[in-house]
This record gives sequence, C-alpha cells and structure tokens, in this order.
Amino acid sequence: MFRKLLGDRGERAAGKFLRREKRMRILARQFSTKWGELDLICLDGDTVVFVEVKTRKSDKHGHPSEAITKKKQQNLTKAALYWLKKKGLLEHRSRFDVVSVVWPEGEKIPSIEHFINAFDAADVGQMF
Repeated sequence: MFRKLLGDRGERAAGKFLRREKRMRILARQFSTKWGELDLICLDGDTVVFVEVKTRKSDKHGHPSEAITKKKQQNLTKAALYWLKKKGLLEHRSRFDVVSVVWPEGEKIPSIEHFINAFDAADVGQMF
C-alpha cells in the first residue's frame, strides 16, 4: 500500500516536472495493458514519449532507474506498441524515457532526474 502511494506521488511529481520543465504534453497516465502499465505517455514536439517513472525513498539500494530490467523493457515495448496501434500511430516517431524520483521521508521536494531515450524498443518479435 505504501509503495503504491509513493509510486503515485512520484508519478504526479514526474508529470508536473515534464509539463513545467520540459514543456511536454501529457496524453495519458497509468495506461493499463496485459503487459503492464505505461506510467505516462507524453508528446515532446512531434514525438510520442513513453515514460517509466521509478520512485524510491532513497538510492541506498541502487539508483531507481536500475529497476528497469530487460524483461520490463520488453513489456513496456509491447504495451507501447499496443497503445500506438490503438491510436493509429504505429508509424509515428516514439521513444522511451525514464524519470527517476528520489523522495526521502519528510522532504517536501523530491530529487528528479530525466533520462531521455533511456532504452531502445526491446525485440518482441511479430506482434501485430
């Protein structure tokens, strides 16, 4: 329960950061698929950006972005392809970004890092 609350709080902070600091437009939040959830789907100019947000209380056990395994990348790729197909945007330029949020207990403002084009679409074979 606490992890979900921290994660939701981190996603809201990441969304605000991307809107205000990076001038991205949020198209969707917490888009759920059978492969998992796409945390944020944004538009950066004419590029659709699938943003994975990782929130932690500290980086004591490693950087939050390190939690994005190859399997997670494959699932995010499948979910992104599904979203693009559903919206008729399969030919549209897209990328995967990661936003790391470290929000220590008792702090009002988190530390936010944005990794643009953090990973390439993972090989998922023929999907559609």
